[in-house]
Amino acid sequence: MKAPYSRTLGELLIEQADRYGDRPAVISRGTTVSYAALAGRAARVASLLRSHGIGRGDRVGLLMNNRCEWVETFFGAAMLGAVVVAFSTWSKRDELDYLFGDSGIRALVLMDRFAGQDFAADTRALAVPGHYPALETIVLLGEGGAPDWIPYETMAAAEPLAALPAPGDGASAVDDAILIYTSGSSSRPKSVPLSHHGIIENGFNIGERQGYAPEDRVLLAPPLFWSYGSANAMSAVLTHGAALVLQERFEPGESLDLIEQHRCTALYTLPAITSALVTHPAFRPERTASLRTGVTIGAPQDVKVAAEVLGAADICNVYGQTESYGNCCVTWHHWPLEKRSACQGPPLPGVIIRIVDPETGAALPAGEPGLIEVKGYITRGYTDGSADQTAAAMTADGFFRTGDMGCLTGTGEIQFIGRTTEMIKKGGINISPAEVEDVLMRHPAIAQAGAVGVPDRLQGELLAAFVVAKPGAEVTPEALAAHCRATAARYKVPDFIVLRDSLPVTATGKLMRRELKPWAMELVR
Repeated sequence: MKAPYSRTLGELLIEQADRYGDRPAVISRGTTVSYAALAGRAARVASLLRSHGIGRGDRVGLLMNNRCEWVETFFGAAMLGAVVVAFSTWSKRDELDYLFGDSGIRALVLMDRFAGQDFAADTRALAVPGHYPALETIVLLGEGGAPDWIPYETMAAAEPLAALPAPGDGASAVDDAILIYTSGSSSRPKSVPLSHHGIIENGFNIGERQGYAPEDRVLLAPPLFWSYGSANAMSAVLTHGAALVLQERFEPGESLDLIEQHRCTALYTLPAITSALVTHPAFRPERTASLRTGVTIGAPQDVKVAAEVLGAADICNVYGQTESYGNCCVTWHHWPLEKRSACQGPPLPGVIIRIVDPETGAALPAGEPGLIEVKGYITRGYTDGSADQTAAAMTADGFFRTGDMGCLTGTGEIQFIGRTTEMIKKGGINISPAEVEDVLMRHPAIAQAGAVGVPDRLQGELLAAFVVAKPGAEVTPEALAAHCRATAARYKVPDFIVLRDSLPVTATGKLMRRELKPWAMELVR
């Protein structure tokens, strides 16, 4: 398929609206929005934001679940050259406080509540005068806002932006389009900027590997605030004139309904999602018979279950991370299943992969395992005070150090072996142990905490935490789990919590997480 000519995302939506007009672009909450209508809705968002002084380089926070309003807000900001900061709907109030402040947003577009959390109340409590000096405009979808907030309906009814800003005033191809927060080695997440042209080109190539065409309808249950959702799925779909079918949050019964109702031909899945679908009481192969392709991660057996049991026979195996626009390697959909399940594919066009010796940094030949490094469509570096982290993540010749082990086949495909860092990857989410430990340490009874991952077939890893109580304090694992659920996103809640008299530390008192691994492995034996 011919790639779009547009180099910025605002231009892309206008180009696709001219090309595909009344064809469906987004299907959400029972409503189908065409390419032409989506472009019009985004232009109204852009108009309202510009009337409040938002322009090129300004940051617009976006706190919503998977819905058409997320997509139209994203593209409306892109039309102005503004940068969307994608906030997780799993974030608790303390986490939002950090994210709002760290990101330096000038405007915030949010929904009132989701999954039991009242974002409107959280934001009213946090956004007091002077607390976030840059934040000037708040737009609320729903109820419960402050008197000076703008109802989303007002933005949706604004006069559409007549034209994109003139060159120099609007976005350029290399400008940041989105900032996505991802876990790192510290207790606070890092913000990863991704550019307009990178999202378009890499996303288009991901869609090509899956064999997308305008007739496709692609189910997305993973969140848009992940690069897997926005920089990957949304771009892959819209660059091909296909339709994105959004699920507000994953629930297997509803996913099966959406696949059957909309005759979805592709889906973005993860091993835990695939397992939940095929083991659901309502699953029958004929309900997912429309599926043809899509993407997943996981072990060979996970790919085979998605292909042979779920029915997405041409499902693609992938490798990547937020810093590489969601994916940097994807198998071709037409390869034999055995080949697709045994590797994560060759690099996408414009991407270079090399394997280096962990000790010397020297490039290794095909077949020899080492550290995976990526160049091409990668982030320009972490933003906002993360210069040290950027320097540590990037080589002098421009490769991103993934922290993963892998090898290249003789024909150039990547084979992922495992992670070398202390990061935990559960259900497709990168989790910093320091983040989990920080949550546990906020409990008044805890003196010390350590977190590690343990292998799990469905989730990739489970989260094990070991804690030491303060002298004289009494606390139970159940109470600590409740504390975590109340104060942090659910993916930071440990699957196992064990009280210990002490934890292994170095002579200087630094936690030795590697020494926790044997303890954790005992929990899953």
